[in-house]
Amino acid sequence: MESYSITNVGRVRNVNQDFVFASDTPVGNLPNLYVVADGMGGHNAGDRASSYAVEVFLDSIRKETEERPIKIIRRAIEKANAKVLEEAASADELRGMGTTIVAATVVGRTMYVANVGDSRLYLLRNRIRQITRDHSLVEEMIRAGGITREEGRRHPDKNVITRAVGVRAAIAADFFEEELRDGDTVLMCTDGLSNMVTDREIARIINEEHDLETMANRLVATANQNGGQDNITVLLFHMQMNEVKKC
Repeated sequence: MESYSITNVGRVRNVNQDFVFASDTPVGNLPNLYVVADGMGGHNAGDRASSYAVEVFLDSIRKETEERPIKIIRRAIEKANAKVLEEAASADELRGMGTTIVAATVVGRTMYVANVGDSRLYLLRNRIRQITRDHSLVEEMIRAGGITREEGRRHPDKNVITRAVGVRAAIAADFFEEELRDGDTVLMCTDGLSNMVTDREIARIINEEHDLETMANRLVATANQNGGQDNITVLLFHMQMNEVKKC
C-alpha cells in the first residue's frame, strides 16, 4: 500500500481537534491500517477525544488475537468508546467529549471499512463514490426526502451528528466491504473537507494530479480557499500495481 495524510487547523479554529493515523505496514493482525477521527467538545476536550480514541483503538488492534478484520475493528471501536466515555467522566473540562471515527484496512484486494459519525471514506474509480454513510441529522433529513443533498450542504444543522464514539455506553458502527482494482484511489476525510469542497471538485482535483501528496495538499488548500471553517484532515491511499501478488 501507499498512503499520504495531512491535517490542518483551517482558517477559523484555534485548535485542531482532528487526528489521523496511517500505516502501510501491519498493525497487529491487520496488514495495514488507516484511521481518521474528528473530536468534539469544548476547550481541549475535542482534541483529547480524537487522539485518545485512536490511541485506544490502535492498542486494542495490536493486542488482538482475532484474525477476521471486521471483528478486530469492531472490538477496537467498542473499547475506544468505553475508554473515551470513562475519560469524559473523569474531569469537568472533558465532560461531553466525543469523536467520529472512520477506519479502513485492505486485505488482498478487499477493503474493510468502519465508521461512526460523519467522517467519510470515498472510492474514486472513474467517478467518486461515498462508501460510508454519515450519521448526522442532515443525512437523516436527506434520506427522508425532506431536503436535497445540496440544501444539506448549507443547512444550519449540518454539523449535528447522531452517533459518536464516547457519548453513550452502546456504540453502533457501520461496516462496509469493497473490492479494489488497480488504479483505485481511496480518500478518507473529516467534514472540514467535505463541507468545504464538493464531491465533484474533490474528484476533479484527484484526477488532475498523479501523486498522493499533491492531491492531499490541493484538497486542503481548496478547503481553506473556500472558507476553512473547520479543521481539515485528508488521508489518501491506493494499492500499488501487482501488490496482491506479494501478499
